[in-house]
Amino acid sequence: MRKEASQGLLLAGLLAGSFFLAEASAGAINGSPGTDTLAQANGGKQKFAGSRPSMYFKRTWGIDVVGVHPVSSGQMLAFRYRVLDEVKAKALFDKTLKPYLIDEATGTRLAVPSMENVGDLRQDVTPEPDRIYYMIFGNPGKLVKQGSRVSIVIGNFHIDGLIVD
Repeated sequence: MRKEASQGLLLAGLLAGSFFLAEASAGAINGSPGTDTLAQANGGKQKFAGSRPSMYFKRTWGIDVVGVHPVSSGQMLAFRYRVLDEVKAKALFDKTLKPYLIDEATGTRLAVPSMENVGDLRQDVTPEPDRIYYMIFGNPGKLVKQGSRVSIVIGNFHIDGLIVD
């Protein structure tokens, strides 16, 4: 009886392991990191309040959001994203559009600062696939803190529910 129970546990363990390996190899075959890999890169934290927005931005805007992170001791916030389709992602690189980061709790609207010698703290390049790009938003007085939910607005491009890491 004990031998049958241990064989059953062994079989269940092998079955569970095969599902895990199948999922991991499917991500490797597709050539793109899975959501689990991106969550691990973010320290296990979710980028969005839900999981569907990620697929929407991949299909509609050709990007995968890496996250929003405080930089410069919290005085600025960096919005990072990976370009998957350079044609769809061109809207994010349009210099005529002014990007804003909005704190969902307070409605605080933060802009991309312009430095005298450097210019706007956003990249002005032709987007290339599978590269990570960024925009820096000023956060004077550390109004937006870690754990805050924010939105990014650039013309028609709009992301809600991003969580500041």
